[in-house]
Amino acid sequence: MTDTAEQTTERLQISSAVPEGYRKVINLDGYVGHVVEEPLGNLIKLRASQINGCTYCVDMHSVDLTDSGYPLRKVFAVSAWRESPWFSHRERTALELTEAVTLIHQGGVSDELYTQAVAEFGEEGFANLILAIGTINIWNRIAIPTHMRPPAL
Repeated sequence: MTDTAEQTTERLQISSAVPEGYRKVINLDGYVGHVVEEPLGNLIKLRASQINGCTYCVDMHSVDLTDSGYPLRKVFAVSAWRESPWFSHRERTALELTEAVTLIHQGGVSDELYTQAVAEFGEEGFANLILAIGTINIWNRIAIPTHMRPPAL
């Protein structure tokens, strides 16, 4: 039996096809990278990428978290963060917001979550989290249809 994922090759490179548009996404990513604290930024990126099924981004942000000293067991637990005892209230709020924004078709951000997130991060912090979540969703939507693949093991 042949593994389809191994057979697929990367399609066009968005950065070559539309360099100006690609640079705009990179600039937005750079902005959110400066204003959203770590490891929260990579947790957001990892969780959204898990939901969207983006293997390239799941790999990248898992590696980024572990390379920065984030506990490996917590990285493994991100997909089950609600059941895990290891996440702080701040991390839980960011992960819940990530799920609500990424799965916007399921009702979006409730008033309760909005109030909780603004209380935890402030209005500016909340706005920056929304931009960060939107940005990783853009990256996922670039990586998945173009078949970007993580480096070999």
